[in-house]
Amino acid sequence: MRSFAWWLGGVLSGAIVIAATLAVYVRTTGLDSRAQPGAFEASLARLARRQAVPGEVKSMRNPVNPTPDVLAEGLAHFADHCAICHGDDGAGDTEMGRGLYPKAPDMRLASTQSLSDGELFYVIEHGIRFTGMPAWRTGTSAGEDASWQLVHVIRHLPHVTEEERERMKALMPRSPEAIRHEIEEERFLNGDDAPEGSR
Repeated sequence: MRSFAWWLGGVLSGAIVIAATLAVYVRTTGLDSRAQPGAFEASLARLARRQAVPGEVKSMRNPVNPTPDVLAEGLAHFADHCAICHGDDGAGDTEMGRGLYPKAPDMRLASTQSLSDGELFYVIEHGIRFTGMPAWRTGTSAGEDASWQLVHVIRHLPHVTEEERERMKALMPRSPEAIRHEIEEERFLNGDDAPEGSR
């Protein structure tokens, strides 16, 4: 009975310490997504992500052949689905990427490039909880192939050319405001700058 009381006291003490730590964290950070995670939080998150990927997936190699067509398809997919946060060069320096917590990573750097093909595939397919990274898994073999193509794209990002970036920019989704601005600009350049109802 006495050992149970000690055990219960230890559990309650631990719970109080954890609750107090969380309360201090919430008060000091304000849970502001503009802040950068501290080194301890970042390393803890990386460790958790590594532990979450099953061993058999971690050791998988990309089964999709990296042909020029595969890379072109992957770059188009990246432009349409990923570049809004990660940028057309993978640097993560976009309005959306800077507003996430944690920020969208610069995928050209070793922190991403050192991940195995299987780890990259797993992140694309399953996303990462408590971040802005969504899960893209469709449950189809075509969806898996698209994710493996994106693994090739991620490996290619440190070497992406200006021509490839321009192609991706043309394929990136645009906001209605950007489309309106483009139409107005084109009308102005064509000399058709009269207001819509005045003709």
